[in-house]
Amino acid sequence: MTPEKILAHAPKILRQEEREAYFESGYLLKERFVSEAWLESLGDVTGRMIDESRKVSVSDDKFDIEDGHTEAAPKLRRLTQPVEHDPVYWDFATNSMITDLAEDLLGPDVKFHHSKLNFKWSGGGEEVKWHQDIQFWPHTNFSVLTIGLYLDDVDDMIGPMGVLPGSHKGEIFDQYNNDDQWIGCLDDTDLGRVALEDAVYLKGPVGSVTVHHCRTLHGSKANNHPTRSRPLLLNAFSSADALPITPNPTPSRHNGEIVRGNAARHAEFDPYPARLPPDWSGGYSSIFALQQEEAQ
Repeated sequence: MTPEKILAHAPKILRQEEREAYFESGYLLKERFVSEAWLESLGDVTGRMIDESRKVSVSDDKFDIEDGHTEAAPKLRRLTQPVEHDPVYWDFATNSMITDLAEDLLGPDVKFHHSKLNFKWSGGGEEVKWHQDIQFWPHTNFSVLTIGLYLDDVDDMIGPMGVLPGSHKGEIFDQYNNDDQWIGCLDDTDLGRVALEDAVYLKGPVGSVTVHHCRTLHGSKANNHPTRSRPLLLNAFSSADALPITPNPTPSRHNGEIVRGNAARHAEFDPYPARLPPDWSGGYSSIFALQQEEAQ
């Protein structure tokens, strides 16, 4: 759905100027956006997930763990598809203020794509290198976004997400290395052409949300705080008329589910001037493993 069509619908939760700013810059930050009740529920279930991960010694399709992860001292990188593992996560994705937010920026017909919970653990939680999302899961158009929720305060010390304003209107980069292997980020040559000095880092207290367009360049530094982690719950949505053109790399029973409005009767198309990702019909590991070029 085009920005002009979306903006023609009355907003539910955002001011019109905030919607216009999102379409101009490719990102949005709303501080203290999510209620205390939701934060308490999500915090409780996330604590249970961390406890469950203590018994895991190798990354699997649920938990992605860092080197050094132990039962006594867990070091999680990601909980994959949280909506598959507890109904609280699915309820939040479909019946909360973030669903209203998605509707304001995608139009009245909204489709769920996937979820993930990135932890960026204390004491060296890995960086996320600069990348764009749409190359991981191309769609017929670019009315696709990701909404992140800070489950703890985020400041400069623990690796806030950085975005490059306006980059969603520019180049879609090849995210392969010189050996023709997918790495899920810009290589050094492409990164040298990007004005990273213009990056904006999205800091905020617990309950703040970030929104970034599927073409917006973004990344985050390692978390070297000795005790504090940076749990970031991410939910990706699209307009109903944006259809995936490659398999979802993280399958879920909820992939493609309509969460607002109705299913599209017609697909809308934008040119996709970029190389397609590898065939992930069998799933994949994680962005961390890909960017670190770990064995797949």
